[in-house]
Amino acid sequence: MMDHVRDLVSVQDGTERLLRAVAALDDDAVTDASRLPGWTRGHVLTHLSRNADALVNVLQGRPMYASAEARDADIESGAPRPLDVQADDLRASASRFREAAAAPADWARTVELRNGITDSASRLPFRRWVEIELHHVDLGVGYELEDVPAEFVERETDFLAERFRGHSDVPATRLTDGTRAWSTGQEADTPVVTVSGAPADLLGWLTGRRDGAALKAEGGPLPALPPL
Repeated sequence: MMDHVRDLVSVQDGTERLLRAVAALDDDAVTDASRLPGWTRGHVLTHLSRNADALVNVLQGRPMYASAEARDADIESGAPRPLDVQADDLRASASRFREAAAAPADWARTVELRNGITDSASRLPFRRWVEIELHHVDLGVGYELEDVPAEFVERETDFLAERFRGHSDVPATRLTDGTRAWSTGQEADTPVVTVSGAPADLLGWLTGRRDGAALKAEGGPLPALPPL
């Protein structure tokens, strides 16, 4: 069961780490390339701010974004803004999300996200935490998957293993970091492939942020994962 109160604390902690990292950048850094193809750091920071506002919309019963086109246009128009403006926006949007999440609400209710996806309201804080941690890494400012909280790594690996479970393009696969194990891919009595490696390397592969070269695959080649 999701503990949204605990996750909101993790969101705040992650946001503060992110803001400290942004404050340490120079003004030109906002137009430098991020690790996401086609996006500058300004794109990543603007996306994070608009995502916070989008989740406020979801919490308050409105559509997450007006449209896919409006979402993309907001990111494009906001990306070139100066670093201090980006930081202020990130801080202010995070505060709006925190205030919206503090309002009395039925956290067991079902909410609608993008593209008709539905989820429990109680998962929204964790979804925000995912955005903060992974996109902090995407900025390419020295914060790596090895630096994110261990609880986050385990829970996001849980989530992604479940997301790919039953996917027809992924063979039955067992994932292990040497301590924990997950099953994903096609349903089968026994896994076809076993993929092992360090927690950060497994998460990097599952999220498409690492190519899996540091992982060991037994029983077959490293599976090709569909995009998230």
